[in-house]
Amino acid sequence: MSIPQDREELATLVTSLRRHLQRQEHVGIRFVSSGAVAQKDSLRGSDINVLSGTESDLFAGSSETYEAKTLEELRAAIGDCQRCKLASGRTHLVFGVGNPKANLMFIGEGPGRDEDLQGEPFVGRAGQLLNDIITKGMGLKRQDVYIANVVKCRPPENRNPEPDEVASCEPFLKKQIDLVRPEIIIALGKFAVQTLLQTKAPITKLRGHWHQYHGIRLMPTFHPAYLLRNPGDKKLVWQDIKKVINEMAGSSA
Repeated sequence: MSIPQDREELATLVTSLRRHLQRQEHVGIRFVSSGAVAQKDSLRGSDINVLSGTESDLFAGSSETYEAKTLEELRAAIGDCQRCKLASGRTHLVFGVGNPKANLMFIGEGPGRDEDLQGEPFVGRAGQLLNDIITKGMGLKRQDVYIANVVKCRPPENRNPEPDEVASCEPFLKKQIDLVRPEIIIALGKFAVQTLLQTKAPITKLRGHWHQYHGIRLMPTFHPAYLLRNPGDKKLVWQDIKKVINEMAGSSA
């Protein structure tokens, strides 16, 4: 990705953040400071409810899913999902991957061809670019973050998911967010951003500005697939990622 003129300043910041995370990992903490652990625990017991609006919907007939205490239990409860028409065309259900207690969560739109074949999000060309953002841009490892999509099955020809498909899958995404309880979400692309923020505003107006998702800080930015078609906008994504790096560094101080 394109690195602006303040490259040295960001390199110093990333190095400082990486060293802090390494020190935390040595004492058994992955990608979270001791203060953030207490904060995450308090959030779990607070009035913030990521699952608001879903209890009487899909989960009403799937208590095992709603009551899942881990991501593994949630995936098992979803099973061989047949809740929407996307099920008939999928090869694999693409659930999510990464650190189950990550402070940083990436959320995209839905699986593409490579993801459908491998059963893992962001493994194709767009996934390689996301890996570069995580590793080269942020100085982290892919396994340090958690990655998921709004819908878990590939829409035909990679079209946008339809409202009924999102309605079937959104409770699972909300449950994933509730179980991971990240401090920051990076929403990738127009569809993911508009779904999470429940808005029709264009991503060009939303990206680069902090938003709130049930008490979690959310940064919208362009999807890596969009950047493959429009490489000139990589500099805009880098601006957004720098804000996340600064926020992470500040909360880790």
